[in-house]
Amino acid sequence: MHHYHNLTYTHTTPRSKQSPKQKPKKKKINNRFSESSLFHRLPAKMIAYLEHFVHGNDAESRQDDTNDDVVSSLDGLEITTATASAGKDFGGTKFSKPLAVIRPSSAVDVARVVRAAAATANLTVAARGNGHSINGQAMAHRGLVLDMRAMENECFRLGGENGLRYVDVSGGALWEEVLKRCVSQFGLAPRSWTDYLGLTVGGTLSNGGVSGQAFRYGPQTANVTEMEVVTGRGETVVCSEKQNSELFFAALGGLGQFGIITRARVLLQQAPDMVRWIRVVYSEFEAYTRDAEWLVSLREGEGFDYVEGFVFVNNDDPCNGWPTVPIRPNQRFNPVHVPSNAGPVLYCLELALHYSHSDHPSTVDMEVDRLLGRLGFVEGVKFEVDVSYMEFLLRVKRVEEEAKVKGIWDAPHPWLNMFISKSNIAEFDREVFKKIINNGVGGPILVYPLLRSK
Repeated sequence: MHHYHNLTYTHTTPRSKQSPKQKPKKKKINNRFSESSLFHRLPAKMIAYLEHFVHGNDAESRQDDTNDDVVSSLDGLEITTATASAGKDFGGTKFSKPLAVIRPSSAVDVARVVRAAAATANLTVAARGNGHSINGQAMAHRGLVLDMRAMENECFRLGGENGLRYVDVSGGALWEEVLKRCVSQFGLAPRSWTDYLGLTVGGTLSNGGVSGQAFRYGPQTANVTEMEVVTGRGETVVCSEKQNSELFFAALGGLGQFGIITRARVLLQQAPDMVRWIRVVYSEFEAYTRDAEWLVSLREGEGFDYVEGFVFVNNDDPCNGWPTVPIRPNQRFNPVHVPSNAGPVLYCLELALHYSHSDHPSTVDMEVDRLLGRLGFVEGVKFEVDVSYMEFLLRVKRVEEEAKVKGIWDAPHPWLNMFISKSNIAEFDREVFKKIINNGVGGPILVYPLLRSK
């Protein structure tokens, strides 16, 4: 079994007051949704579309209707009772067979299904993107599963206002398709990403959407200016910071408890042509965190464009150790450079610098050398390659394809995301990294700083 852990920790002091971009506290949009905790910044690594509707008895519901009758009443919609694939998810630890899977073609279809379910006493609805929930959240036991991927091409419009460019995309669109279309058609790209792009827009926006760009632009939830949401009453509502703002901030990072995101307006920026992709290794956690925190504190244009990192085991274990660090198959980790007093785990800082075809190679080299010259990584353990912007963002796609060839992609994938404060991260390293999981977990252990102000 492969265990996937992800850890991020917050850097800088807490806010003195609630940001207008935070979700309202303990507010319900309607009485058919359970309250959601403040998960606005919950990372969305390998998680997508956690919309799962849970409602109680409704005095006005037609108690004599059976769930099968509801399905029969949804004539004109694409419905299948071949539900095996919708009864499992990427996490691989939960299995639950739905009554039916519905492939909506628009928000009108989504609203129709939700209204039909809301008129019953106990029929639930779960919106499923690419099935990357980890604990069965994209499932509906004897309920209705909405296959949101059926709407992936329903909307794709480029626009702009107040000097900002944006694209309106379907909640069921995969981020990798949004990337390809925006770059190839317009030379533009969203500003904030997840590491794995085989996730739906609505899925990551319902969680947070955190990756190595979040220190600069914030999570994906901070890079959306408008959404179309279907509420638990089956109402289709357009919302933004200024229009129906309570629903807007509740749905963003709301784990699907406030509505299904059917469309999102995503901010864009000029897409770079190339990326200098770098990995450097540290034997001391203090040096690792010091350098990572310094890098994320630099202003745009003065530092790297992507900062992440991970913990790995200080041995030759092919799944947990040295072999996980090199970027290319022809690169080799030489342990002779690792200090003899190094502990059971080491730390890899992963960095990326964007540049264009017009930039002279020496200019890129000078900028990289300037930044790396300030860092205290282990000399002799550095890996770097130049790749296209598209290849860099789709780097986990290659890992997925290799795992499918080996037959391990469908193995269970338990995953844990945590935010640890800067004041506690050193203790976490001592007690968890060095003592509890010092032999690895059979998968990546990501750890990198984020700014609370983002």
